[in-house]
Amino acid sequence: MKIGLVSPYDLGRPGGVQDQVVRLAGWLSDAGHEPRIVGPGIEGPDGAILLGPTTVISANRAETPIRLDPRVGRELTVALSDVDVIHVHEPLMPAVSPAALRVQGPAKVATFHADPPRWVRRLYRYGRSGVRLAVRNAAVITAVSPIAGSSIDGVVEYRIVPNGIDVSRYKTGPKIPGRVAFLGRDDERKGLPVLLEAWPTVRDAVPDAALSVLGASRDQPIEGVEFFGWVGDETKEAELGTASVFCAPNLGGESFGIILAEAMASGCAIVASTIPAFEHVAGSAARFVTPGNSDELARQIIELLLAPTTAGVLGAAAVDRVQRFGGSSVAAEYVAAYEDAIAGR
Repeated sequence: MKIGLVSPYDLGRPGGVQDQVVRLAGWLSDAGHEPRIVGPGIEGPDGAILLGPTTVISANRAETPIRLDPRVGRELTVALSDVDVIHVHEPLMPAVSPAALRVQGPAKVATFHADPPRWVRRLYRYGRSGVRLAVRNAAVITAVSPIAGSSIDGVVEYRIVPNGIDVSRYKTGPKIPGRVAFLGRDDERKGLPVLLEAWPTVRDAVPDAALSVLGASRDQPIEGVEFFGWVGDETKEAELGTASVFCAPNLGGESFGIILAEAMASGCAIVASTIPAFEHVAGSAARFVTPGNSDELARQIIELLLAPTTAGVLGAAAVDRVQRFGGSSVAAEYVAAYEDAIAGR
């Protein structure tokens, strides 16, 4: 099956949707299909069809790089007219995704990823006829979690197909005592300032504690903290594999929690904010704290660093739970959606 995978976000910049598009392409290829990645940007994954430079807008407390050129529809028609199915990620995000849904010929599947802010949810609810019109060409609609799906409840019918990871790639140790890891962009909603506010308290209680910050950087050094900035998969997997505790202090706006899944596959003891997406992914295999509460965050990190046996039990539970998000299983669910879309177009 020839499958066009469309991202509305810059393929040359890090982001959850772009990451899932690239991973899904690999899983589909492993299963014998012919995926084709299409999206904006001037650089991106090998073989991707790039649609040109993007504009960064602020959305959902994050910097979002999208292409706003209305002429992108012609480029998408050239890139996708010969595929069997077009899989459009974030179908309402301008301008690439709506244009991809208008490409004539191939069947369409649309996937909602985000946990949008309240005003967007109200817009979907009160403007449901407009949403239905916008996605009318999608024969199958999916959401990556119940949280993402809740934004379109009562608007369109959808099925849940979760995000996934290559579980077998992640190493579960040996763990370095006192090692804590954070993974995420330096966006407000990722909560890094909350963790950095908690860190001196952690160091007072555990003087040898060391924090690896993956994905963000700071100009001023902080004692016991190493800022890696953007990292590739090899560095990410190595750091998660040696971390005893993984901290996800996100403030909200998350629809899934792929960073949690990666840390779970690495056997980390998880300390995460009590937000629905993280509770959905980690379940009982994590310690949860109130979003934005640095004192509570510090206390849970300290407890786990001082009790390595407890941390090990929690990490083992995380490894067991994350198996449900394995890439081959996710790909099989999407292939079923593609087949249904082709049959029903």
